[in-house]
Amino acid sequence: MAFPIQRLRRLRQHESLRRMVRETVLSPADFIAPLFIVEGQGRREEIASMPGQFRLSIDLLLKEAGEIHALGIPAIILFGIPAQKDEWGSAGLDPNGIVQRAIKAVKAQVPNLMVITDVCIDEYTSHGHCGIVKDGKILNDDTLACLRAMARTHAAAGADMVAPSDMMDGRVAAIRNELDQAGFSDVPIMAYAAKFSSCFYAPFRDAAFSSPQFGDRQSYQMDPANAREALREIDLDIEEGADIVMVKPAMPYLDIIAAARSRTLLPIAAYQVSGEYSMIKAAARAGWLDESRAIMESLLAIKRAGADLILSYFAKDAVRLLH
Repeated sequence: MAFPIQRLRRLRQHESLRRMVRETVLSPADFIAPLFIVEGQGRREEIASMPGQFRLSIDLLLKEAGEIHALGIPAIILFGIPAQKDEWGSAGLDPNGIVQRAIKAVKAQVPNLMVITDVCIDEYTSHGHCGIVKDGKILNDDTLACLRAMARTHAAAGADMVAPSDMMDGRVAAIRNELDQAGFSDVPIMAYAAKFSSCFYAPFRDAAFSSPQFGDRQSYQMDPANAREALREIDLDIEEGADIVMVKPAMPYLDIIAAARSRTLLPIAAYQVSGEYSMIKAAARAGWLDESRAIMESLLAIKRAGADLILSYFAKDAVRLLH
């Protein structure tokens, strides 16, 4: 029966009623806060392209981790920036590397905060690619050995979860096998399952000094035009042993999040990436939109699409706005 019997505005008249019938609700438990870690002491370097985000030395990381935990955010994900880079990303595999030491420090000081680690060599390579390079080509299978070693050293340092973001074929199975053989069968894998070759990563690459020094990443990251292929990637990562699958970026790929949600019972993560963060920050600073409303609306859209977990640089801001 149509108007005037059906008046959908009836349920929108009062704030209390709007809250009662709200279909999608954000919680502090939805968030994972990304953090950039650098060598040294007392270093807090603002990232020019990501206002309000910083590269932190481990001593200041501990303060940040404590604040994040106090807000009720359950997890952080660490991205390491080594003092030296080489063609093989060897600093990322070092048991005494920047991320490995950061894991130990956080788990010692904030033991109940979950520490997730990015497993990828791009932040550690001089060429900026996510794989071993030979004659200008990214070598898939050779890279798997690096990823296995990196994941193992992260788990040995106390990481609660590892998150391969490289998009090499077969890396989830390789990491699962390595962790199991090394006695870390309880460490879950959050796979960057559908990671698209996106321009929205640019501020992150500025933050981590990880822009490719030649070519691009289109031979391993996904074509933004392909939805069916994204679902194939997700299926394969689940088959290989992923415990959580991720879609990245989030906002331009809400359709992929929704399709993944209807396809699998696994938890789904979505990464609100640096470019999404920086666009909102820039528009707000120019007075073109309300920053708080833009933060919450964008995050609600990601959760409404089907994401259970949201990696976001707005994690702390969002939780404060929820209180």
